[in-house]
Amino acid sequence: MLEQIEFSTKKILEKTRNFKPETGIILGTGLGGLVKEILVEFVLPYAEIPHFPTSTVEGHSGKLIFGELSGKKVVVMQGRFHYYEGYTMKQIAFPVRVMKALGIKYLCVSNACGGMNPDFSVGELMIINDHINLFPDNPLIGQNFEQLGPRFPDMGEVYDKVLIKTAKQIAQEHGIKVSEGVYAGLTGPCFETPAEYRYLRRIGADVVGMSTVPEVIVAKHAGLRVFGISIVTDLGVEGHVQKVTHEEVQMVAAQQEPKMTLLLKELVKRI
Repeated sequence: MLEQIEFSTKKILEKTRNFKPETGIILGTGLGGLVKEILVEFVLPYAEIPHFPTSTVEGHSGKLIFGELSGKKVVVMQGRFHYYEGYTMKQIAFPVRVMKALGIKYLCVSNACGGMNPDFSVGELMIINDHINLFPDNPLIGQNFEQLGPRFPDMGEVYDKVLIKTAKQIAQEHGIKVSEGVYAGLTGPCFETPAEYRYLRRIGADVVGMSTVPEVIVAKHAGLRVFGISIVTDLGVEGHVQKVTHEEVQMVAAQQEPKMTLLLKELVKRI
């Protein structure tokens, strides 16, 4: 894996004239509009990056974008990878390894999700303060390389409390309603059954999705400071489970995207 990370990083640096980002951003389903706010310097399709998977899901563009956001150098994944696409957990999280090698110190992740918390509504913005890994695998299984991180990383504080506090301040200043909660990560591609929603709520999850957890585990292993935010695109509240389609998820995410974009822009500015 070390050789793959090194080779991918080398090729990216060649194409971007040694661009050194400070913050990495992963954009989830229907959330690619943040790119419009970036002063773009380089765009690399995933297909042109050695060892990168390619996005196969509608709403995931499949480009690595380099530029300035709020005056800070960033690298943005416009589209991510999922376990249900057939990729391994290591493949899903590989771009995080590469972004770390490129120089990032912070990672911001976003996603669209289903909500089980009865206090939530469709369109809710939820800052992630913890997660539950319900994937049948872990990206850190296998040989550990001390250059990348410790064998047994502590997961007591995965999501950076200072970044959470700053994001909440930004939301208050701009009149944006945000909540905090726990994200449960499942494989997909099925949306959850009513019984699964009940189970997830009972074990402490507020929302559920099919991403984020693999990337965040690797980010924490690599020593990155992590911020995560979810847009609740549908509800699985007990007794009120909604029928949902991927198209509807994309539509709700797109409607709420301006608020999330503003939040991330200001957060990057204040990092």
